[in-house]
Amino acid sequence: MQDQTPSLPAASMPVDSDAAALTQLGFGHMIHHLDVVGWIVLITLVVMSLASWFYIIANSFRNSAVRSRADKVIRNFWGSNSTQEAIQYMESQPKNEPFSKIALECAEAAAHHSKHEGGRMVEILNRSEFIDRALRQAVTRESSRLETGLTMLASAGSSAPFIGLLGTVWGIYRALIAIGASGKADIGSIAGPVGEALIMTAIGLFVAIPALLAYNFFVRSNRMVLAKFDEFAHDLHDYFATGARVGNVK
Repeated sequence: MQDQTPSLPAASMPVDSDAAALTQLGFGHMIHHLDVVGWIVLITLVVMSLASWFYIIANSFRNSAVRSRADKVIRNFWGSNSTQEAIQYMESQPKNEPFSKIALECAEAAAHHSKHEGGRMVEILNRSEFIDRALRQAVTRESSRLETGLTMLASAGSSAPFIGLLGTVWGIYRALIAIGASGKADIGSIAGPVGEALIMTAIGLFVAIPALLAYNFFVRSNRMVLAKFDEFAHDLHDYFATGARVGNVK
């Protein structure tokens, strides 16, 4: 006697429906269904990510080079046999070496003041004040160069999650409109569009996390270099204003 129990094709429907929904959770499917707002959000996040990684790589190489040469440059400057020899050593340094540029700016200011000795400029600003102004300008300029890109990293780290969230909210809104229009509210019609929209939030986080970590790292690293700028500038001021460096030569 054969079993006449009928098969249950309906039992396979949720499985098929779930499988169809899973095929809509990919990045490629999301790309093909983006509208204008979605493309604007995605392109903005991609541009922010590329800019962030550019500054992360560029600042890493620059800060590493500056910190590795700083002590050597300062030591060789103070170890020179004469001021002229120290200036020549600083002139031989790479164009992007900040300590040599600060020293050369100070030496040029001291030479310029001496050249106009007895003139009206000397009556208005004494030697110490004139050199101090030149040093402040040089330190400010080199500090600004050292901090290039930090604003971009801070902006990406703080805004990328919200931009990604905007894409997610907009994607969910569109998904709900489509579901309402079709009249289907099962898991198959909901999971795909909503999961697809959540990819935007993930992209925003992938952009923000490296940028934020890099920003904090560079701020801490730059703080130590800026302290060396101030210390070196103070010693340069004493040397070129009075002819002697205060403290022991390191």
